[in-house]
Amino acid sequence: MEFEPVAPVRAYQRVVEQIEEAVISGRIKPGDRLPSERELMVQFDVGRSTVREALRVLQAAEMIRSRPGDPRGPEVLAASPAALHRSMHRLARADHLGLSELLQFRMILDGSAHLLAAQLRTEENLAELDAALAAMRAGISRGFAEFSHADVAFHEAIARATGNPLLVISGEVVRGVVLELIEDKLEHADDRTELMRNWLAHHEEVLGAIRDSDGERASRLAKQALYDNYAEYVPEEQRRLLMPLLS
Repeated sequence: MEFEPVAPVRAYQRVVEQIEEAVISGRIKPGDRLPSERELMVQFDVGRSTVREALRVLQAAEMIRSRPGDPRGPEVLAASPAALHRSMHRLARADHLGLSELLQFRMILDGSAHLLAAQLRTEENLAELDAALAAMRAGISRGFAEFSHADVAFHEAIARATGNPLLVISGEVVRGVVLELIEDKLEHADDRTELMRNWLAHHEEVLGAIRDSDGERASRLAKQALYDNYAEYVPEEQRRLLMPLLS
């Protein structure tokens, strides 16, 4: 048996881990104050530079708000959807992630969101979707910018109908990264109006499935539309990563 080399762990990382664990477990709650720098140095038995680096990392992660010289100590912050949105956005735009992975992830997200929305939607959710669809119809004659805005509103309404904020945030991030492909497709389309009409017809089918509480059909329509619209941008040898999601 062979073992991998062990990477050294710096002291500030151990400080970060302990504070994160205390916040996640609820021993430290949003609004609470951490001890002062001096007290943290004593409790962790480390130097001032180690404590300050740990606080810098925690502040960058938006877990605390630290003000130099504040005698009350750093304030623990509540979990922020905006912080999650920024973290996911950076990840989605990372160089090591290709279009095939992003498209696969979006097919999984949208398929699941459509499935849940069909089962959990309320009359208020249906009214939101109806309004977005009406705006898409109007957008066909008013230009792609208005059509696209209504299209985004339709997808956001589906995500909200799931009642899961993580699906809302994840969907926003991945949809935003891939959205440029729609614009490129429209820019080179022979007939933009016809293309928008086709997308409108797809959304009408989706809304029908959600209204009928047919989650499987709504999910299937969502994944198939993503594949049909974006697969041509994925290298042919990588499309096999997407095919299992269509079955």
